[in-house]
Amino acid sequence: MKKIVILGAGGHAHVIADIVKAQGNQVVAFLDDNIEQPDCSGPISDYKKYSDAEFAIGIGDADIREGLSMLNLKWHTAIHPSAIVSPFAVIGEGTAVMPNAVINARTIIGKHCIVNTGAIVEHDNVIGDYSHISVGANLGGTVSIGNHCWIGIGSTIKNNCSICDNVVIGAGAVVIKNIEASGVYVGIPCRIMR
Repeated sequence: MKKIVILGAGGHAHVIADIVKAQGNQVVAFLDDNIEQPDCSGPISDYKKYSDAEFAIGIGDADIREGLSMLNLKWHTAIHPSAIVSPFAVIGEGTAVMPNAVINARTIIGKHCIVNTGAIVEHDNVIGDYSHISVGANLGGTVSIGNHCWIGIGSTIKNNCSICDNVVIGAGAVVIKNIEASGVYVGIPCRIMR
């Protein structure tokens, strides 16, 4: 059994805690600079008190996740037992894979990503660091997602599409061709918001 400290104490942090416990590990603390949060054990700077633990980031914001990931800590990869992850997939350190997600063969998921509940990431995908594949998103085969992307809830990305860094795909949007400029894309088929 591993001891896990979660950085963050909000809703996302508690979802990570559920995964950690389902893996058979122990959550020993939630650290958050908003120390008024329920279950908070102290500010994030208290991480130094837990030298024998692994750490997971329970904060959804990609920029905050990236900043915290620069701390010299041992990062825990939280994969829920109900997720289906191919033994031929590669999952980066600190990534969270939620219940009932599917990650198929030869997919590479970057570090500190979120693959949320029920998301489907088909074969031969490449997902960049700090990206979030939201609840129920569906990615066809051979899809490439850049760093710091947010693929919205229930969205669909057609096979063989590539999305550059710093893109938000809106809820329910459908991507049918490559996206080569950062921005927010919505609709069916998706178009950049002006």
